[in-house]
Order: sequence, then C-alpha cells, then structure tokens
Amino acid sequence: MVSLVEGKKLWEPSAEFAYNSQVARFMRWLDAEKGLKFTDYDSLWRWSVDDLEGVWSALAEFLDVRFHAKPTRILSSRQMPGARWFEGATLNYAEHAFRHDQQGAAIRYASETQPLKEMSWAELRRQVAAFAASLRGIGVKPGDVVAAYMPNIPETIVAFLATVSIGGVWSLCAPDLGPGAVVDRYRQIEPKVLVAVDGYHYNSANHDRSAYVRQIADSLPTLKHLVVVPALHGAVDRETLPEAKDWRELTAGEAALDIQPMPFDHPLWIVYSSGTTGMPKPIVHSHGGVTLEALKTHAIHSNMSKDDVFHWYTSSGWIMWNSQVAGLLIGATIAIYDGSPAVPDLTRIWRFVDEAKVTVFGCGAAFFQNCMKAGVEPAKVADLSRLNGLGSTGSPLSAEAYEWIYAKVRSDIWLTPISGGTDFAGGFVGGIPILPVYSGEMQCRCLAAKVEAYDDLGKPMIDEVGELVCSAPMPSMPLYLVGDPDGKRLRESYFDTYPGVWRHGDWIKITPRGGAIIYGRSDATINRHGIRMGSSEIYRIVEDLPEVIDSLVVDLEYLGRDPHMVLFVVLRDGQALDEALLATLRERIRKGLSSRHVPDSIVQVPDVPRTLSGKKMEVPIKKLLLGHELAKIANPDSMANPQSLGWYADFAPGFIARREAHAL
Repeated sequence: MVSLVEGKKLWEPSAEFAYNSQVARFMRWLDAEKGLKFTDYDSLWRWSVDDLEGVWSALAEFLDVRFHAKPTRILSSRQMPGARWFEGATLNYAEHAFRHDQQGAAIRYASETQPLKEMSWAELRRQVAAFAASLRGIGVKPGDVVAAYMPNIPETIVAFLATVSIGGVWSLCAPDLGPGAVVDRYRQIEPKVLVAVDGYHYNSANHDRSAYVRQIADSLPTLKHLVVVPALHGAVDRETLPEAKDWRELTAGEAALDIQPMPFDHPLWIVYSSGTTGMPKPIVHSHGGVTLEALKTHAIHSNMSKDDVFHWYTSSGWIMWNSQVAGLLIGATIAIYDGSPAVPDLTRIWRFVDEAKVTVFGCGAAFFQNCMKAGVEPAKVADLSRLNGLGSTGSPLSAEAYEWIYAKVRSDIWLTPISGGTDFAGGFVGGIPILPVYSGEMQCRCLAAKVEAYDDLGKPMIDEVGELVCSAPMPSMPLYLVGDPDGKRLRESYFDTYPGVWRHGDWIKITPRGGAIIYGRSDATINRHGIRMGSSEIYRIVEDLPEVIDSLVVDLEYLGRDPHMVLFVVLRDGQALDEALLATLRERIRKGLSSRHVPDSIVQVPDVPRTLSGKKMEVPIKKLLLGHELAKIANPDSMANPQSLGWYADFAPGFIARREAHAL
C-alpha cells in the first residue's frame, strides 16, 4: 500500500448519503422556510458567521429547541466577552433528553467486570424523577451546586439530569483525581451536595475511594449532604461515612418528572480548565448555550438522529463525557464504557462497539495511534459494519493514523476528527457529511463558529499556521468564571492577546479548501489525553517536597507522535535526583492529580528561567524543545535570570535527537 500524505482525498460522500444528511436537510429547510438558498457548505458557513442572529434563530427552530418563554432578542451585541443570547427565553437542558418519547434503550453500558447491560428510556426517566424529588426534599433549589466524584456509569448521568432538571448547577470530577485536586476545584464553587462513588475498578484493579470521599467532604465547609453510590463494595461504609445517604434509597421511589424552565443564561454546569498560574478555572456554562451547541454539533456535524447509538470512549473528567451524554438530547441511545481501553488488550473497545451496536464512535487520538502501533486490526476482531461515523479529538490525529483507519477499520468510513474545548463546551472545527475527507485534515470550520488562524499582528491567514481564534461570539462561551466578579480572569484567559477576540491556545492552519489542521497547544497548558490542566497544579505538589526548590513543566505535542511531558526540578544543595526521589515525585503526582499527569521525563536543572516579573518561562522552553531557535523565543533583556537559558540551549539538541529516534 502506498503511504498516504497530508491532504490526499480519502473519502467522498455518496449522493444519497449527502442528500439524506442533517445538514442537507437544514439547507433545504432554509430555502423553503426562510428563502435562503445555499449550494455548498462554504456559502452556508459564510452566511452563518455573518448573520449570527439569523443562523442561531434558524438552528433553534430547525432543531426543535423547546422554549417555554420565547426570546425577545437573539443577540444583544457581538461584544466578547459580554454577548447576551436569547434574552427573555426559558428552557431546560434536561427536558430535551426526554422530549422524543423514545422506546428501548437510553443507555447501554459495560465495564471491565460487567457485561453489556441496558437502561431503558422509561427507567432513566424514573430514576431521574426520583432523584430530582429527593434533591428537592433535602432543600436543593435553583442555583445550588451539586458536585460529583463519579466514574463513567449510568448513575452519574442520572444524577446530572436530575440536578439540572430542578435548576441545580452540576459539577463533576473523575474519581481517579486525587482529593487535593478535587478540593481545589470544589472549594471555589461551594457545593451544597456531594454525590460520590465508594470506589471503582480500572486496569484490572479495585480502587477504594471511601477515605478520599471523607477527606473531600471534610474540606468543603458549605456541604450539607453527602450521597454515596456503593458501586465497589455494595454497601455504604458507615464507619468512614456515617452521615452518607445511600444512592439506592434516593432513587428507589416513583415521582413525577417535574422539569423547571430556567432562563436561557441560567448556569447549567461548572467545568474546569487551567491556565499556567493560580487555581483551576471554574467555568460556568448556560442551559441555553450548551443545549444549542450540543444539538448543532450532534445533528449537523455528526449527522446523528434518534436512530443512532453513540459511543465516545471517555473519562468522566473530560468534556467529552458531557458531549456523550448530550447524545440523549437528539434521542440517540448512548453507549458508555467504564474501564481501561487496554484491558485485556486494545481490541476491547472495538469489541464493545460491536456488542453495543454503535453507529457513531469516537475516542481520543492517542487511542487510535496506540492501536496502530500495536498492530491492532479492528475489522478482524469486531463487526464494524454498523458504523456510520468515526470521530477523534484530544490531540492532533496524524496522516498515518488516517491511513491506518482506512486500511484496518473500514475503507469506506466517514472519518470526522474534531477540535474544540472544555472552555466553551463545543467544537470549533470538525466534520460535515457533505464534504470529502482529506488525510490529516478536519473537514470544516463548524457552523456559526468564526474560526481563523491569526498571525502575531492579529491578521487572518490561509494555508499558514497561526493562533486559533474565534472572532465572533457563540452561545456556549462561558457566562463567567466563579470567583471572578469583575471578569478580569476571563478576559486575561481568552481575550487579552487579541482584544475582543477569543484566543484558544492551539496552533491551526486553515487550508484553501476550508478544512483545518491542528498542530497542538500554543501555550503552556498541559493536555494529557484530552484533559487540560494548568502547570500550577503540578507545581503545588512538586514544590511541596523539601528536596525541591523550584520546578518547570512543559507538555510537548507532536503531530502524529506521542506527546511528551518533561518536568524540570531544581533541588536543594546536597540533594540528588536518584531513583528514590524520582519514585517519590511520580507517586505524589499520581496521588495528588492522577496517573495521566505523571511526567514522561524528570530532569534536574540548575535554574528555572523567569521573566522580570517572576513568571516561569514555560512557553519559550517548550518552543526550544520543539526545535525553535533560542534567539527567536526569548529576550534576555526581559528576563530576571538570562544566564539560565544556557543550560536549556545545551540540553535541547540531544533531547530532540532522542525524540526523533523515539528513544524517549
């Protein structure tokens, strides 16, 4: 087989597939109902980013968004931040999950220890109604925060839908996250209720979390109620958690599902994304913004309907968990898997796709890369004939991985890598079923997302790598950050580089045909398997050790190759980076954050380069280790310790050579 190169056409929709797609139906609807005629996706996209009021109003109507009070205005202004959407409108995210009168399975689920099971739409509705009534019974009111420490199991989905159905605000951390990192997040948002699992099974081992739950609960002064799901032990540990309410009792009864309409901009959930300094950023998204963005993403870009079965392999700590649950909004069955993708081997998830009769499947790009390297041939171990679409995100998918998918999964699959973010709970670039697929390239900029590649002066470029920006507002952009009353941190996080324009922190190239290629992070945020975290969280754990004076961490992404995270440490006089200290550092990070945040390399250095204002120079060192010239990435005159750069300049060539030889 001839090796594919970036930009080679791999797939083209049949006339029937394109005509029956949701986006083609939307274009015909616009013609018939609004007198707007579009002959191709490019003209549709250009209209969508020019007429924001028109496109979002049309999408809400076409996708049957259930407003209780109609909006008096679609968009108050295009100002970012500060745009106000659908003023006067009321709705509820949860209502959209139960509007289709679906029969059969709402959720199919399995784990390392449990064979495939189903939860019907009727049972999902019953449990959501019962838990919502229980939450009301313990005093949860609109605006109260319900936090969770839960894995990717049906109970987590029930708790989420019940919370938001009554106007509560949801927030979720995966149970592989250490208690310190959880408390850093939840102290900021002041939860009234914590829903937690007593433990989970992953990678062939049980992980008891009762002691962690005790530590988290004791560290949250606003907490009034603790609810425990006894998923590991079958009973609540009354010795460790004597006050806990048993999940099974709170979901056992019958109750009417009483969903409360909320203002369009009422908080739906709080998710977390981190910059390079300070605590994790608690980002608040709205009922209306997320509902609209999720429906657009799944119906228009993923071409899904109520006839589909949707599985995205994800941790509950990743925004893709939220995206997977949103498959319910279009009436699709969602298939969830709780466990390692490599137990007993890398064929497990492919076999789950077959067992659960999945029609749309997605996963982090690293999974596909790992399967390719391991010589996995999915089509030989699973029946994948039902698959209509295959998605990827989390990091760039290489041209070689495209080649592997078309050779080893299916030669006629519609491959739809996407790129978006936790920060706005949506997609910037992705797939569209009426365009061809080219190797290494995402098909399009998403509808109503004015995505561009900016140069340093803020000018848009075509066919050149630049900063990924969105120069027009979207309804799912953050309402605000918790603890940021004047909006200063929100502006600094997304709008300071190009005032009034969202800078996402990725490198992107827009191709002449309108597709896009993502080249990894342009800033110092750590991206591990699609889950972003600030370097400051690593520093708090590492620098708490008495042996460590200072540290610097960089997460290096390579298009088509595994990422590599390097932790540089400055040690006290007389200390050495021996095996014992290396083991201690790794274990502290594993317990304090998670196993995915353990560095690939730990290196002792004499100093950490800093700016005159004392900031660690993560981005320049990252660029140096990616092969950029030292003279072009750092100005010694703006540094507090310019002499520190010499060590890194000497270190970089050997490091790069070892990476090229795959020795690291």
